[in-house]
Amino acid sequence: MITCTFEKGYTASLRHIVTHAIVEKSGTLLLVKRAGNIPEAGKWALPGGFLDFGETAQDGALRELFEETGWRGSVISLFRINSKPDRSEEDRQNVALEFLVQPIKKSGEPDQESSEVKWIAFDKLPSGEELAFDHGESIALYRIYRQKKFPLPIIE
Repeated sequence: MITCTFEKGYTASLRHIVTHAIVEKSGTLLLVKRAGNIPEAGKWALPGGFLDFGETAQDGALRELFEETGWRGSVISLFRINSKPDRSEEDRQNVALEFLVQPIKKSGEPDQESSEVKWIAFDKLPSGEELAFDHGESIALYRIYRQKKFPLPIIE
């Protein structure tokens, strides 16, 4: 939670905003293995992170994609808004904005938050305890969407 003081002097606890990129290429999904110095270290995750002050959600998703994977991309669509306050394995209450992103090209190297970056075939994707936070739920929803497109975004 973020504690903010407002104009009239009262305070409130607000939730953090995070962005995730769902990036598919040739039947594979781009995942990052979280490095040893951050929550859920050693688990696979969608590229993503906190939205910075002054940036749009789309820009935040693309920035995090580049920082964590070295890949550039373009946003196709908002996929899901996950605002459930009881999201699993969170150390704070986050609202996640998840975007479908078209990969463009790899033009950099992953930052220190990623110990591994990998394109993984859908039939080989990690599951359960191998995935950080509730990213397995997001990946499961995306797998359903791939089979039969439905209206977006999903709002939970």
